[in-house]
Amino acid sequence: MRITVITVCYNRKATIEKAIKSVLEQNYHNIEYIIIDGNSTDGTKEIIESYRDKISQYISEPDEGMYDAINKGLKLATGDVIGLMHSDDEFYDKNAITKIVARFNYDPSTEGVYGDGVYVSNDTEERLIRNRIGGAFSLQKVKSGWLPLHPTVYLKKTIIDKYGLYNLDFKIASDTEFLLRYLYKYKIKMDYINAYIVKMRMGGMSTNTKRAFEVLYEDYKIYRYHGLTAFLVVFLKKSIALRQYLVH
Repeated sequence: MRITVITVCYNRKATIEKAIKSVLEQNYHNIEYIIIDGNSTDGTKEIIESYRDKISQYISEPDEGMYDAINKGLKLATGDVIGLMHSDDEFYDKNAITKIVARFNYDPSTEGVYGDGVYVSNDTEERLIRNRIGGAFSLQKVKSGWLPLHPTVYLKKTIIDKYGLYNLDFKIASDTEFLLRYLYKYKIKMDYINAYIVKMRMGGMSTNTKRAFEVLYEDYKIYRYHGLTAFLVVFLKKSIALRQYLVH
């Protein structure tokens, strides 16, 4: 089984090397690694290019934002299963991809898997800030504001080809729309891996508190777009996040 890992980045000189190394150091070796850079100007490109011989495909050009860049990567991907490694994050350990492959092999009818993650401080100490435990999948949980942690989600390429890319009408929280489309609208078969998959740094693309209210409003539009009781579901979603801060 070939696994495609996609990293998208723009001006991430401080963290991109850790992300790259965490992919290259996986003990599962049938990995296609794709990096899509938005024409960085801070030295990020030079770091990426120092690993060029170990990267399967690499593009550096202007884009229309993170989700446009992810879509470029998805169009290039040739793996049986596809997932993301954000440029601010890294795999929790060297066995992460092996665990993902094992879960797909255990049940060939599985169309997607997800696991757990941790949020750590963006400093050398990497203090635990928030624990994100996915738990067993259920459609009722999705209807009540729960979604799996996006960077732990790995989907079969055949499913992505069938149900489509990230919706660029949503500029900040298109990952929410993407997951709702797959899990709620099309009800794909998801399986939970009871293990940590990623380590995420606070202040990165997906944890920037400055954009919290913008994300809140876009989440509202997305849930309404999918026919759910948007205000209630967004409230429940944020309540889930708050509990994760309080219980490590």
